[in-house]
Formats: sequence, C-alpha cells, structure tokens
Amino acid sequence: MTKNLLHASVAAMLVAGPAAAQTEIEFWHAFTGRLGELVDAQVADFNEMQSDYKVTATNKGNYSETLNAGIAAFRAGEQPDILMVFEVGTATMMGAKGAVKPVYEVMEDAGAAFDPDSYIGAVKGYYTSSEGDMLSLPFNSSTPVLWVNRDALEEAGVDPDTDLSTWENVGEVLTQLKDAGSTCPMTTAWQSWIHLENLSAYHDVPFATQSNGFDGLDTELAFNSDLQVKHIQTLGDWAQDGKFIYAGRRNEGGANFRAGECALFTESSAGYAGIKNEATFDFDVRPLPVWSDVDAAPQNTIIGGASLWVMEGQTEEEYEGVAAFLNYLSSPEVQAQWHQDTGYLPITSAAADLTREQGFYDENPGTDVAVKQMTAKEPTANSKGLRLGNFDQIRTIIDEELEAVWAGDKDAQAALDTAVERGNELLRRFEQASR
Repeated sequence: MTKNLLHASVAAMLVAGPAAAQTEIEFWHAFTGRLGELVDAQVADFNEMQSDYKVTATNKGNYSETLNAGIAAFRAGEQPDILMVFEVGTATMMGAKGAVKPVYEVMEDAGAAFDPDSYIGAVKGYYTSSEGDMLSLPFNSSTPVLWVNRDALEEAGVDPDTDLSTWENVGEVLTQLKDAGSTCPMTTAWQSWIHLENLSAYHDVPFATQSNGFDGLDTELAFNSDLQVKHIQTLGDWAQDGKFIYAGRRNEGGANFRAGECALFTESSAGYAGIKNEATFDFDVRPLPVWSDVDAAPQNTIIGGASLWVMEGQTEEEYEGVAAFLNYLSSPEVQAQWHQDTGYLPITSAAADLTREQGFYDENPGTDVAVKQMTAKEPTANSKGLRLGNFDQIRTIIDEELEAVWAGDKDAQAALDTAVERGNELLRRFEQASR
C-alpha cells in the first residue's frame, strides 16, 4: 500500500480535534532481531503519517521479562501506555485490578471506529471477556504447524509429498529417516504450547476444567487424560529411539531446522520469517498432525504470541493517541503486510482477504495453512484458548516434567499427573489472591 493511501487510512482513524502539542505514547514490547525491526518500521510509519502523536517503542526483554517490567513500572507509577503481554499472561493482566484500561473502553472514550467482530473468532475469543468485551488488542498471533525439510525426506528415500497429516504417519516416516541415518528426524519448539495445549484443543479435549479457565477461577488442570498421556509417551519413546530430538524449552530447535539438520519441526507459523530467510533447502509448511482415532480432530488449534494491553493512569490525549495507533496496527493493509512478513496470523478477516487478493498465498504455497487451521471450525469450550492464572510458572512445571519423559526418567502418566498436581497448587494461590 502506498504512503498516501496509508496516510489517508490513518487520518480517518484519528479522533476529531488534534492535540494542542504532539503527545508521546510509550509502547513496550518483547521483540528483537527481525521482528523488532518490523515493529520499529510500523512505529516510524505511523509517526511519519501524522503529527499529533509520537509513539516510542522499547524492547524490554523476552515475554516474561516484558510482563515483569510492566508490573514493576505500574507499581512505581511509571507504566507505559501500551504493554505487550504474551497470551499466557492474559489471566494475570485481567486480575491486575486498576492496572489496565480495557481496549473497548479506550476506543469508546476516544470516539474511534472499532469493530471487534472484524477480528478472527479464535483470536478475538482469547482476549475477550465473558460479556463479549475486548480487553486487549490482538497483535502478533500465531499457531503451531509442521515444518518439513523436503530435501531431507528425499535424501532418506521418503516421498517429500508423503502424507504427514496423522501422528501415526509421522511415526512411520521418523523410522524411515532414522534408518536412513538422520541424526535429527524431528525436533520441536515450545513443547508445552504445541504438544499439550494445542494438542488438547486440536483434538477437542480439555486442558483444564471450567472451559480451560474461561468460566471461573476455580479451574483445575486436566491434561493428564488418555489422549495427552498417549501423545507424550509416544514422543518419549521416539526420544529414546533417537527419532525425536529435544533441543530446549523455547525455540532452540529452530536453529537446527533452519540449518538443515532436522527433517520435521513442530513450530509456530511465525517461524516463517526466519526459515524463509535462512533455509537453503526446499521446505513445506503442513497442518499440525492429529491422532486418527480421535473423531473430533482436527478441531482448531489455539493461538500463541501476544496482545497489546493499555495501562491505566494516562491522560485523555494519550488514550486518543493509543486508540489511533491500535487502529493503525489493525488496518487491513498493515496487518496483511505483517502477516506476509512474519508468518503471524492476519488478525482480521479483511487482512486475510487482502493477502489472498494480492496473490501471496498462490506465490508462497502453505502460508495459508495456519489461517485455515484456525478458522475451519468454530472454536469449542476446549479450543477457544486458555485463561489460567500463574500460567507462566505452570508452563515451567510442565517443561520440567516433560524433560523427565524425554530423558526416560519418568513415564508420561507419572509426569503429567505430577505436573497437574503441582500446577493446581499454583491455580489455588492465584484464585485466593484474586478474591
């Protein structure tokens, strides 16, 4: 989109009556590297198009560090206007009484045009109250997919177009890769998010009670049922056989895949930017596999990434600037470009439609897999998302227990039972603190 058109779009978003002087808007985020550069470009573009507001973007570390920095700043009365918070921090932000101003209120008070129904259902639902009010603005939303090194399959004598839609088929291919001498048939990023949280949603089984925490604080974890145990035990067996290589809790395995060492990789759709930039091999993006004996699968996967929360304690002029900037970020043109550059989901249907009209999906096969995976079915109580207190700490517990399975020190049932027990203790602490 040309700058003139963007300027016109932003001008339409701004509220009536310019501020007397340029108002500064502080935006704290968790992006570095290429993603940080793209955010800086968006901020510079917005600042260039109008003269009423100046947004300043600052990296505050990784997701956990950014959330902690925002909480500390609020306590000191030095909070930013906008704070990026990863999806597992949603319940924490909702429980931070007096710390946040819901996005729907920001937009209403500023008189800004805002249609929450324009956002993709599975994205909007994660950040919406039970009354249907949007609490934070979806920004960088991703979902897990299966990345395939086609060259590695071919070198192992496996048809690069082989069916990898089920975990049963994946297991057979991993055996072929291992027998052919592969040192990394499969690896993963974000093991809890992909292999427990999304596994559960994609097969329409609960990760926790009370609609995964959406219906009340008295939720209990439930990811130790037959399906989850079967899946984790299978991965554990593959790890012992050298078919599944565990590289770390975050995205350490990404470097191995991008270097061509691994044939299959379960990762975020947002891995697209790095893989396209670094991979010297032919690659595919495929839907996340399912277990064929679960009739409800595939349902829909759930999102990762982060949303933008507006902090309390700002001036009316600052909130007007925040409203204009958030509307700019959600515009079809900006969102379509963000989606195409990063692999994050287009958070609105209009951005997805524009991307399709521009021919991006035709020119880059597979880049629409994440969108289809998220939108093919209406979310259920089990696939709307997760809203659990102390979830960052619960993920750490899950990581510890999964690592015991990969190492062969525990079977899946014992590990998941322990993770549920330990995690429920944290949920009760959060419930008590929130009352």
